[in-house]
Amino acid sequence: MKAILAILVGLLAGVGAYTFYYAQGASYLSSDPRACMNCHIMRDQFDSWEKSSHHSFATCNDCHVPHDFVGKWLTKAGNGYHHSEAFTFQNFHEPIQIKPHNAAVLNANCLYCHKDFTREITAHRVIKDEELYCVRCHDNVGHGPRR
Repeated sequence: MKAILAILVGLLAGVGAYTFYYAQGASYLSSDPRACMNCHIMRDQFDSWEKSSHHSFATCNDCHVPHDFVGKWLTKAGNGYHHSEAFTFQNFHEPIQIKPHNAAVLNANCLYCHKDFTREITAHRVIKDEELYCVRCHDNVGHGPRR
């Protein structure tokens, strides 16, 4: 019984290690924007980011993951799980769409980096919180002009 369990654990570890290697899993631990296009579906986002006004100032992680240590790694782990599941089972929307949690992270990062410009808006609550969504009006800033 122990031998069968050891074989199953070894097999699971081997398949997991190969999958991590094949999917270039270590690249997701970096801040290199090229990691985000390991999946072919992200090529358009990478290309448009290269043409954007934020290209010289921000990478994918600067906008799409929280800046605190725990939030960053929890978001990366959650996104990694959901992305691997979606690509394994081929059940993703094309073109890709940002999920509500990730949209909230993106918006919080916009407000954080541009706090000098948005301070008056957020301090006086000129508009409702749900309307304070930066990319509603600035949708081509992070990823450049739409095709």
